[in-house]
Amino acid sequence: MRLLQRLAIGRLYARLPEWVRIAVAVVAVVLGVVIVIRPTTALDVLAWLLGGGMALTGLLELTGRDGEGERPRWRTVTGAAWLLGGAIVLLAPGLTVRVVAVVVGVLLLLGGILGVLSVFGRGRTLDARIADGAFGVSGVIFGALALFWPDITLLVVAVVFGARLIMSGVVDLWTRLRRRRDERAGGAETDGAPRRRWGRTVIAVASVALAVSTTIVTTPLREGSTVVDDFYAAPRDLPDEPGRLVRAEPFTGGIPASAEGWRILYTTTGVDGRVRVASAIVAVPREGDGRWPVIDWSHGTTGFAEHCAPSLQPRGLWAGAFYMLPRAIKEGWAVVGTDYIGLGTEGPHPYLVGPPSAYASLDAVRAARELEEADLGARTVVWGHSQGGAAALWSGSLAREYSPDVWVQGVAALAPASDPAALVQGISSVTGGSIFASYAFRSFSEIYPEIDYRDYVRPGAETALRQMSERCLSDPTIVLSVAAALGMSRDPALFSRSPASGDLGARLRENTAPLRSTAPLLLAHGGADSVIPVASQAAFVDRMCAAGQDVDFRIYDGFEHAGVVERPSPLIDELFDWTRDRFAGLPVAEGCTTTER
Repeated sequence: MRLLQRLAIGRLYARLPEWVRIAVAVVAVVLGVVIVIRPTTALDVLAWLLGGGMALTGLLELTGRDGEGERPRWRTVTGAAWLLGGAIVLLAPGLTVRVVAVVVGVLLLLGGILGVLSVFGRGRTLDARIADGAFGVSGVIFGALALFWPDITLLVVAVVFGARLIMSGVVDLWTRLRRRRDERAGGAETDGAPRRRWGRTVIAVASVALAVSTTIVTTPLREGSTVVDDFYAAPRDLPDEPGRLVRAEPFTGGIPASAEGWRILYTTTGVDGRVRVASAIVAVPREGDGRWPVIDWSHGTTGFAEHCAPSLQPRGLWAGAFYMLPRAIKEGWAVVGTDYIGLGTEGPHPYLVGPPSAYASLDAVRAARELEEADLGARTVVWGHSQGGAAALWSGSLAREYSPDVWVQGVAALAPASDPAALVQGISSVTGGSIFASYAFRSFSEIYPEIDYRDYVRPGAETALRQMSERCLSDPTIVLSVAAALGMSRDPALFSRSPASGDLGARLRENTAPLRSTAPLLLAHGGADSVIPVASQAAFVDRMCAAGQDVDFRIYDGFEHAGVVERPSPLIDELFDWTRDRFAGLPVAEGCTTTER
């Protein structure tokens, strides 16, 4: 008795009318198309689509034909395996995408290996050997992608499996429709019979072409990420006080010809109050008298992982949205840009955690002064954008007490993430906002032990968020984070619980930027900012003003979050004018002013 006859579901399905099985093949094609064109659908929905697709694949494998009439036993084995895998996914929809990927990958690999081995079976026609071998090779390739390239799990599971399902449905549909035509013709062998068998072969060869193309296209996604080198490793004889230079070496990434650059490793104060190491970029004019006034730059979001440090990127400070380096050098200013703790150096990176970010910024200036070749002066103005804008606000508040030797003459906070609780709570409504949420949750969960993903994030989104947090905004693989973010934007909610509640909410509010600064303050924001709404920033400014802080608040209509610090934003010229006045020691107007440009 054949193995197929031992499977009750196979016997039941085989007894169904032919039109029902044709309908199943059509459904398989349609479902495959849906999965392929919507690979970033809600993760929970994707699990159901995949489970149903796996079950359909099993039915097609159990009852389909390859053109020879006699079913190879290996296809019965793979059909049963697909049915079992589909049942697991459907009955346990809470499985992570990674687990589903492993199931799909193993089944693709198993079917591929058996398909390749079947080429050497006896009694097979040439077209069947080629078709089984081609489908086998594509299955091995796709299975390997799903199993060994976990960084592209979401796309592999969706696009690859969807394509596989379309091909299975098309082959089964083609075979059944041709058979019905033959039956109507009295079962006679027609001149078209060889072409019917070769139709499956053509599709199989196309599957190999698709597999190879997918491998070639996705290979760059595994390349191009920077690598952390030994420069960032803390020595055993680390100075026991913050703000000390540990080592320095020349740095040229993104440094204009008119400047000299270095990357430095230095000591600073961590979240726990202990001495840690951080890295920074230092750039000074190549020509001039020295004792350069310092722009203390706190960069915007680059990522959470160690390799996301600006000093590791080909364009250096540019990675953190400092597009104004050539002009700053032309002004005769030095620039010191911290990477913060955990970017380049050992983490965790305190993303949106205020005090250690400010300490890293201020200590970078102190350490850079020990670099004799840089010849830095005492006057300092702090600039920061987004994540760094919040760090700049913290620097302005803590500088006088923490580092009185750093003479901060002004603070320019550009589109600052001043209110982390408000930012994270509204991040679900921002296109791609889950990428920033992934960095925030990784940071707060690693720094504060009482905070756990599962207390706030939906189970279906946790795995994707953790994978996102490993990618830098400059990595080629960030396109996968964007794809996943678009998928999660269709979910009813990213959070199972408000991030502004409980322990996470308390820690976020604890890291809201201080309402008072010890230096003149310029706060600039884009009127069309979709990451940090201008209304949220205006509310923060109102609180600062109520606390007695003088604020020069400027809104630039029509400019987005990053666009406000890029040409042709009028902020750039105004920022240089404002900073020039701070270095000159000119007084600022008292009180709070709001200006719309």
